[in-house]
Amino acid sequence: MAVGLSRGAWGYSDVVILQTERLTLSPCTPADRADFMALERDPEVMLFLSGGHPVESEQGDPDSLFLMPRGTEDHLWTARRKDSGAFVGWFYFGPGQEENVAELGYRLRRKEWGQGFASEAASALVDWGFRSGRYDKAIACTMAVNAGSRRVLEKIGFRHVRTDFVDWADAIPGGEQGEVWYEVLRTERPG
Repeated sequence: MAVGLSRGAWGYSDVVILQTERLTLSPCTPADRADFMALERDPEVMLFLSGGHPVESEQGDPDSLFLMPRGTEDHLWTARRKDSGAFVGWFYFGPGQEENVAELGYRLRRKEWGQGFASEAASALVDWGFRSGRYDKAIACTMAVNAGSRRVLEKIGFRHVRTDFVDWADAIPGGEQGEVWYEVLRTERPG
């Protein structure tokens, strides 16, 4: 993984661009908006967020229980294929509720599922966050029935720490199995 720095304002004095074997991860911009919204319109992408109901809001819902990015959010990374520049998805990696703790979240285009892009990008972001000294721990949450996301988290070294059972206003299939929380400490990552 390589890190490129260029002058900019993205919450830091420099803008960080990460290069993995197959992806470029860069801070999101308003030019990414259409790609982000296309993800929200895909019922399979939204299955574990909205029960598969496409989200059509142009502005995003400030009361939403999940992130609906529009390209202006801090700590949101756009993932594109290095070889073609094609949009793969987005990753949130930024401050959590506690000091020195980062939260990880992501959403990928359905055609990019099962190719290892989620673990490749998430691992690069966690490594960057730990190496840069910004974070000592990273956390992530998904629905217990979301086997794909759970595999990604486990593959990159996160461990399950708890399951919360939530009374959803709008029931999502499998929601009764709860939300699972994962974490990894800087001391647990190689390097």
